[in-house]
Amino acid sequence: MTSRAVILREEYQSSGQVHDRFRILEKVQRGAVRFFWEKAHPHTGLINDRAHNFGDDTHIEASTAATGYGLAALPVGVERGWLNRNEASERARTTLRFLLTMPNERGWLAHFVNKRDGNSVWKSEVSSIDTALIVAGALVCSRYFGDDHISALTDDLYRRIDWRWMLTNDGTQPNKRVISHGWRPETGFIKHDYSRYSEAILLYLLGMGAPKDPLPQTTWDAIERPLQIYAGIESLKEGPIFIHQMPCGYLDLRNQRDRLGFDYWVSCTNAMNIHRQFCMDHAAERQTYAQGFWGLNASDGPDGYAAFGAPEGHEDGTVSPTGALSSITFTPELAFEAAHTLYDKDVLWGNYGFVNAFNIDRNWYGLDVIGIDLGMALLAIENYRSGLVWKLMTSLIAPGLRAAGFHRTTEPEPRPVYLPMGDAIIR
Repeated sequence: MTSRAVILREEYQSSGQVHDRFRILEKVQRGAVRFFWEKAHPHTGLINDRAHNFGDDTHIEASTAATGYGLAALPVGVERGWLNRNEASERARTTLRFLLTMPNERGWLAHFVNKRDGNSVWKSEVSSIDTALIVAGALVCSRYFGDDHISALTDDLYRRIDWRWMLTNDGTQPNKRVISHGWRPETGFIKHDYSRYSEAILLYLLGMGAPKDPLPQTTWDAIERPLQIYAGIESLKEGPIFIHQMPCGYLDLRNQRDRLGFDYWVSCTNAMNIHRQFCMDHAAERQTYAQGFWGLNASDGPDGYAAFGAPEGHEDGTVSPTGALSSITFTPELAFEAAHTLYDKDVLWGNYGFVNAFNIDRNWYGLDVIGIDLGMALLAIENYRSGLVWKLMTSLIAPGLRAAGFHRTTEPEPRPVYLPMGDAIIR
């Protein structure tokens, strides 16, 4: 269990090519790229939902979300010199070709699938957000490689999605203005909708900017946006930290507001500070927090996978390393500090980087990594270092941003999360 981790640490410590400030974070990136490359099936491109981080791995279940992040990881790996450009572009083509042959429902893909044949496993739902993450990763590849075949495959993948079907529950609710979480062959549409602020803002922006039969602009306005204040810090209200981080892996929303007057960048930045402050405030109750760890996420835990969150929601001292590291674009100093604190704890580091989660109070340390969390950390770190994914997505996501009324503004710091449009300074 420890031999490989020791080797990786020695390799890392001997490297003189990366500035000290970024050494651990580059190691995190390399581990993530290795995961996405090694855990992709050679004939389908589908990528493990998770993998054992120490020793041999027997997982065969893939997730469409992890596969989407695997596509986005290809340009990062090439730019950093870890992947051969021709091999990476061929991997993108292989993946996209197979995705277009997979079982689907009106263009929407199942959440969990067998990586060898693409068939649904665990009676998985056809998932709206996971399909969106596939599309986002494909768009990044299409722009980066400049390959006509990749671009055509991506366009086909994007165009075949029936957005109105998922919005109106196949026309049975024609006036519905929020997208369903998904659909099950056995029971039909899932009762829950993305009706409030969540990671699904990426889903909505992709839908409103779709090249064929896009979502109506009114869907953006229909999302509920409750606010919360903790320790004098205001943000849009949601618990697990990934909800604030996931969309901004693809969206550079700095110095922008939507037509309703919300600044999502400020909200996400404040949410990172809320999570950190919450853990500090509860350090007397939890050894995990007392030792400087933070980042409450949807993650593995001592009692199984759970949605941990702050300031409201379930918490028991379980934290997610990638949750803290993915804060780098919003709160870089907190992320750098977290990286060093995590790296000093030997039991957290394995074949693909830090474990998914751990809990010192319960003496529990996860043995797996999870693809979507590695992907969020990879993209966040790369965007902080070079802005690569943001640059690739800028023109591709522009139609959705225009449909939601995003515009650049400038206001004195500290910028409020919500500002009535009459008070915004537009530039």
